[in-house]
Amino acid sequence: MIKQLHISNYALIDRLDIGFDDGLTIITGETGAGKSIILGALSLILGERADTKSIRDMSSKTVVEATFDIAGYGLQRFFEEQDIDWDDHECLVRRELSPTGRSRAFVNDTPVALSVLRELATRLLDIHSQHSNMLLSQPAFQLSILDSIAGNAGLLDDYRKTYQEYRNALKQLDDTQRAIEQLRRNEDYIRFQLDQLHALQLQPDEDKLLEALQSKLSNVTELKEDLWSVENELNNEDNSILERLSAVAQRLENAEKNLSEVEGMSARVRSAIIDLKDISQSTGAIVDTLNDDPAELARVDDRLNNIYSLERKHNAQDVNHLIAIQQDYERQLGEIEHNDDIIEGLKELVNTHRTTALDIASRLSERRHDAANRFGKDLLALAAPLGMKNIAFNVDFTTTDLTPSGTDSVEFMMSFNKNQRPMPVKDTASGGEISRVMLCIKTITARHMRLPSIIFDEVDTGVSGDVANMIGEMMAGIASTIQVIAITHLPQVAANGDHHLRVFKTDTDVETLTQVETLDEHEHIMEIARMLSGKGLNQAAIENAKSLIKHNIKRK
Repeated sequence: MIKQLHISNYALIDRLDIGFDDGLTIITGETGAGKSIILGALSLILGERADTKSIRDMSSKTVVEATFDIAGYGLQRFFEEQDIDWDDHECLVRRELSPTGRSRAFVNDTPVALSVLRELATRLLDIHSQHSNMLLSQPAFQLSILDSIAGNAGLLDDYRKTYQEYRNALKQLDDTQRAIEQLRRNEDYIRFQLDQLHALQLQPDEDKLLEALQSKLSNVTELKEDLWSVENELNNEDNSILERLSAVAQRLENAEKNLSEVEGMSARVRSAIIDLKDISQSTGAIVDTLNDDPAELARVDDRLNNIYSLERKHNAQDVNHLIAIQQDYERQLGEIEHNDDIIEGLKELVNTHRTTALDIASRLSERRHDAANRFGKDLLALAAPLGMKNIAFNVDFTTTDLTPSGTDSVEFMMSFNKNQRPMPVKDTASGGEISRVMLCIKTITARHMRLPSIIFDEVDTGVSGDVANMIGEMMAGIASTIQVIAITHLPQVAANGDHHLRVFKTDTDVETLTQVETLDEHEHIMEIARMLSGKGLNQAAIENAKSLIKHNIKRK
């Protein structure tokens, strides 16, 4: 329930801090006093569109902030999914509007998108106005009423999960059928490309090996000359490097006998001689293997040209990329060749999810039919005392294919006069009748589920006398289970209140401001007396107000 509301710099409001309690809170005030302004501010924290025209002082921002008691609302999962700090007792919702038009929303000081704020608002507060009565003619709203009465929340969650799985499987089947059809149209092309790739019998990293071999075969003469030169320099018969190094080693050995500083150097030189002899022998052996082979070079050139041609054709970086493309073509061809098995498997999956969804939808439908019977009886019992003693009601069910809400399409059928055939609500009910029917519906649904706090915005317009008394009693009945805030002009409704707030205007030297005050017991009586008598407040009106309040206290 809402516990505290803060409004600053909004329309005619400079600053307001309003406290709310459980039970039935009545809000009254003269026409134009600012009751609608308070609701407008409240709509901001429900995620409604913000307008800079509502900013009172364009030098500062507008702030609307509300504190809610959320114990028992089951909102922890929602907060965790939205990554919002969780408090199992209170929730602070704030909306800020800057003069530049920038709007920001916060939940527990965490910035959130308006879509998140709107979703949260549906679980915190229900503002019901005469405009909301239009919902009664909408099949989706009618179905939600039956689901609420039937207690279908858990079963609906199961159904929606299965329905989504069914839709996903159906989409996968459709996408796969389209893809296979496209593959079939491209089958000849795929086979042609695959034949070209298979013909080359590509091996991983083959292009790198061939390029190295091509370089070797193209430079045989130069390579042989270089290696001959190395072998000759190292080991020719006349003054070779190895002969000179042997002489160096001998001189170092002689020096080591008398000079400790050169000790070990001769061994290092002789080790180098061994390495150089090995290099000389190896280069000689390599030279013997190097032979001009124009035929092999031509073969390598031809294969590389074929590989390069396919790389350009397929926009491939190297042979490994070409092999990956080949494997993809093989996969596509495999899908074409085995498409019947793939399609049958997906069809079986679709049928499995569809059967499960239909089973759950059938159980939902049974519960809805039962709820419709109970709802009809409760509605007639509540509506008769509200001046609708001839009301008739039934729910027209139509079976549909699977939808996000099941296989039921419903239409509330009503008549308000004798011998009148029940017709859809939108075609038969007046504004006043719909308003009273909606009040009955709120009363019934409040018995079956934990609704958010409800604000009734002058839904009692156009009624009086006993009907007004009954409306007040019904609001009080709803308030026995959830918080109800009622904006009203009827003293019969106001007399049922557990708490009373009065909205009024005050004038300063430069402006008019909207204010709200909490009435004590005496002020509560005087306000109802004023509502009874109009401008001329008299003792008879005061006594009448006391009697009206006393009657409601006894009834409670």
